[in-house]
Amino acid sequence: MFLRIDKLQIELPLPKEPEPNAAAALQELLGGKYGEMSTLGNYLFQSFNFRSKSKLKPFYSLVANITAEELGHVELVSNGVALLNNGPGAPDEVEPDISNAPFADMKDIRLAASFLSNGGGAMPMNSNGASWNMERPETSSSTCCTIFTLSAALASTSCVFTRR
Repeated sequence: MFLRIDKLQIELPLPKEPEPNAAAALQELLGGKYGEMSTLGNYLFQSFNFRSKSKLKPFYSLVANITAEELGHVELVSNGVALLNNGPGAPDEVEPDISNAPFADMKDIRLAASFLSNGGGAMPMNSNGASWNMERPETSSSTCCTIFTLSAALASTSCVFTRR
């Protein structure tokens, strides 16, 4: 069971203007081979398939709790993609005027499908528009392999986020 709280894990800064190419790069973090969707799939199914849950409760709890956190990461990155694609918006504009939609500008946008298919929002795909699929997550029936694989994935993800 997941408990949803209507709040992102961190506050995202509003972009000064739309940056669809940056959104495309962030889209890779969502649906790329090692993106959040794959990480969520890894932890989700590892927690579902975990054996000896009562005997190895601390390890199972760790994997299950990371699963819930990864779900939050998917939401966070998706919000970031939408913010970057659409920009901050006009704060006083109640009903946005879409008659001047930025289609002329789309010739220089790396991931035009983001606008054409889903209105500038995030989708489970990589930065080239290739759909994410369940071939990417890796799962094992061995608890030791599970813990090792997930630890390695978490360590490599941490390296990506700490680079500046």
